[in-house]
Amino acid sequence: MKDIVKGYLCAFISAFTYGLIPLFMIPIKKEESFSVDATLFYRFLIASGAIVFFLFYQKERLRISFREMLIMSLLGLLYALSAEFLFLAYDYLSPGIASTIFFSYPIIVALVLILFYKEKLTLPTLLSLLLVVAGMGVLSIKKGEALNYIGLGISLLGALVYALYILIVNKVRIESSGVKISFYSMLFSSLYFLVKSLLLRESITISSWALAGDLTLFAIITTSLSLVTLVYAVRYIGSTPTAIMGAFEPIVAVLISVGLFGEQLTPSLVIGGMVIITGVLIDILFRKHPK
Repeated sequence: MKDIVKGYLCAFISAFTYGLIPLFMIPIKKEESFSVDATLFYRFLIASGAIVFFLFYQKERLRISFREMLIMSLLGLLYALSAEFLFLAYDYLSPGIASTIFFSYPIIVALVLILFYKEKLTLPTLLSLLLVVAGMGVLSIKKGEALNYIGLGISLLGALVYALYILIVNKVRIESSGVKISFYSMLFSSLYFLVKSLLLRESITISSWALAGDLTLFAIITTSLSLVTLVYAVRYIGSTPTAIMGAFEPIVAVLISVGLFGEQLTPSLVIGGMVIITGVLIDILFRKHPK
């Protein structure tokens, strides 16, 4: 299988599984005795535990240099903050709208690459970015309602942090494999939320087997699988196409919100989704890739 095909397949899997976040997070947030910080602590702890078994199976050593530890601790912090901002935005916006705004990070990635890395922006890529922006704008329209500006700001802040994560993975020289990067990113993310929970004196006790099962599925599907495939997608096809493929994430999140959590299916949701998919397909079909 060619690297380009592998890259787009990994990018799609990453986008789809990450878009499933509302499916797990909304029910967990209803547990009044269990905080968001505790949820995210277990999410990243379980996910890193799943990854370490894979690393042992591959007989890959966990040792990293001091420089790599600093880089991966930064990646872990960025990933933790992006998750925290997204779930905080759920308190102000519906899951579909918050996820849609958060997943505007492809535009931030592309703009940073153009402004600071002098990456050439081709016409198909420009058209794709414009369509993604237009699609997200349409998705965010709700008749008779205005977006909550606090939620909007929090979602955009999460998008910025997540874009920085993608750029560091792609642009900073790291000798470790993509899977090892994923492991340490999640490990440091879990430490962030553990420390925060302890400082705020929040309980991290899991009260039921059902909650334990939800946390485990949440971690494995939306974190382990999503993050590993993201790393490989960036390695195979680069930051910009990987970020544009991420446009599938809000589509999945919106469908989950409509189908399971009662968010109204409006023409804006349908049209916005179609526009985003069109933008993604244009990038896949017409973007020029280096040999």
